[in-house]
Amino acid sequence: MSNVTKVSVKIGEHELVFETGKIAKQANGAVYAHYCGSAVIATACCGQPPKEAPDFVPVSVEYNEKYYAAGKIPGGFLKREGKPKDKEILVSRLIDRPMRPLFDKAFGREIQIVPTVVSSDMCHTPDIIAINAASCAVTISDIPFYGPVAAVRVAKIGDEYVINPTFQQMPNAVLDIVVAGTHDGITMVEGGAKEVSEDDMLGAIAAAQPVITSICEAQVKMRELCGKEKLPLMEIKEEDLSWLEEVKAYAYPLEKEASFVKGKMERYAALAEVHKNVAEKFEALIAEDEKRPAQLAKMFDEMEYNILRASILDDGVRTDGRKVTEIRPITCEVSVLPSTHGSALFTRGETQSLAVTTLGTVNDEQLFDTIDGEKTYSNFMLHYNFPPYSVGETGRLTTGRREIGHGHLAQRALEGVVPKKENFPYTIRVVSEIMESNGSSSMASVCGGCLSLMDAGVPISRPVAGIAMGLITEGADYSKYVVLSDILGEEDHLGDMDFKVAGTTEGITAFQMDIKIAGVTPEIMSKALQQAKEGRMHILGIMAGALDKPRAEVSELAPKILSLKVPEDKIGAVIGTGGKTIRGIAEQSGAEINIEDDGTVMIYGRNNSAAQEAKRLVLAIIEEPEVGKIYHGTVKRIVDFGAFIEILPGKEGLCHISKLARTRVKNVSDILSVGQEVDVKLTEIDRMGRLNLSYIDAQPEEAKTEKSEKAEKSEKKAKENK
Repeated sequence: MSNVTKVSVKIGEHELVFETGKIAKQANGAVYAHYCGSAVIATACCGQPPKEAPDFVPVSVEYNEKYYAAGKIPGGFLKREGKPKDKEILVSRLIDRPMRPLFDKAFGREIQIVPTVVSSDMCHTPDIIAINAASCAVTISDIPFYGPVAAVRVAKIGDEYVINPTFQQMPNAVLDIVVAGTHDGITMVEGGAKEVSEDDMLGAIAAAQPVITSICEAQVKMRELCGKEKLPLMEIKEEDLSWLEEVKAYAYPLEKEASFVKGKMERYAALAEVHKNVAEKFEALIAEDEKRPAQLAKMFDEMEYNILRASILDDGVRTDGRKVTEIRPITCEVSVLPSTHGSALFTRGETQSLAVTTLGTVNDEQLFDTIDGEKTYSNFMLHYNFPPYSVGETGRLTTGRREIGHGHLAQRALEGVVPKKENFPYTIRVVSEIMESNGSSSMASVCGGCLSLMDAGVPISRPVAGIAMGLITEGADYSKYVVLSDILGEEDHLGDMDFKVAGTTEGITAFQMDIKIAGVTPEIMSKALQQAKEGRMHILGIMAGALDKPRAEVSELAPKILSLKVPEDKIGAVIGTGGKTIRGIAEQSGAEINIEDDGTVMIYGRNNSAAQEAKRLVLAIIEEPEVGKIYHGTVKRIVDFGAFIEILPGKEGLCHISKLARTRVKNVSDILSVGQEVDVKLTEIDRMGRLNLSYIDAQPEEAKTEKSEKAEKSEKKAKENK
């Protein structure tokens, strides 16, 4: 088609191709992007202009994956895609975060970006294509946008940084991060690692920058070839704010004093009181124009912004009185809940996480059915809850995008130290309930979650701690800047960077950085990483005071899991016809048994005795009878010449009447009865494979004498009766 525009850029060995003009032509902007066999259609649309510009950017990103993209049909009862999966929400956040700051609030209109995965080769990750396609769709649209942005995935495999690794390469990576940015610099980083160094992280980010620049240039070329003229921003009329000069002069010292009141809620109350007093003092002046209350509120916001930033930059003093590298007071407690498998209460300043670990069986694993490949199961999960009471508010108890994103980050921080399933065959669930929040609740979840895992007896390789860093800059070249350790909520909101780092004493395990300004230098990033490392070590030291290593045994309240291996030719015997044998073991022991195709048997008992009984029964099935060994058997049948006794499941032997006592026994029933449990000795396995047993040879000497006397009395009595 003549009106189709294409631009491509080489990434690694393949071309990332942007196309427009053929699909979704009624959208404000639409791009079909493909990389090898994976493809995404990204559209950008905007609504009608509002009456007045909102004080935020009304943008939403709805990344979605179609099962047909990978030649699959959705599982379950409903055969169509439904509500967004966690993965789709996480990718939507990856797209939203670097793009949102580049929209102008003065545009005012609602913006919706919809990247749809329509083809997946299950080799190249579609999320990276979606980020680039979404930016390109907005860039060529008529929506004002100070972009473009671009993104790549960087993995470190061996000593090499690999750009956009395949699904097959990623299991071998020690570092896996998504890096996004503009032509001028990095604006977002997120990912996980296997205890890598700060230098490795900086190296990965540096490797991403030139590729990001080339992708941005390709989008600019697309805009030059086919971009639409941008829609106008809303006209912002010049307002006469001279009336605020008198108000500002009076309010500034009061606002400054209230801004440094200790305690979040106390500080908020002090600021509210100042705002109330100022409004009352200038009530008549404010009433002269209906716009003045909003102008006054905006003045207070700007005043707080300038006061806090100036205090940090000029005096090195933060809103709660701390120095820039100082970490809030930390307390750690473990075993705080009486009936859970593992629990911990981690408090850092006014942020508090109640973390609880629960151990389950293989049936509790999380199923993932995505377009990335075959269905997979995960035996480790972390869920993060942020109830409204944690910030002293009312509201609905929901799981939103924020909860899913924070939980995912905390899970990545911990999953690298969690033991592999083959070494610790439990399903592990950690839940972080945020009890209080004043910044860095996701990192509190990492610390609390780690302590709860150790309290439950999960043998993690090393403790993990997390810390959130901030940045305050001044000047166009950022010649003056301060990196903040352990930021508060206000410092996150008013600062230039939110930078979360989690790791062990050996290295980084999770990393998330959102930068609100362009062109942060490697020097600033390096300083932030080093300061984060120092803070992490400090926190790990405090955590060790509560619990320095996992408990030696899992909680007594947790299910008991045992594993053993049976020969593959014995699998059928353990299962039995139609599963009869394995069901019988489960009923008899009270435990749950699963057997894999390779002969691995997993036993899940509600307590240790149930698990051990099930193990004994399984071993009995696969055990080969051994001549000379004494078995505890059950009498199954009595005949004139002896008794048939089951010594192992499905294996019976004959105990001849002559082997019941040292003296002659007339009736077998004088010694044994059906259903009786007795010890017998296996004396012979004949050429036909038949088992010959001896009852008397399995008895202690005194018992043998007793049995013989019993047999003699029985015989004598029989003669007398005759």
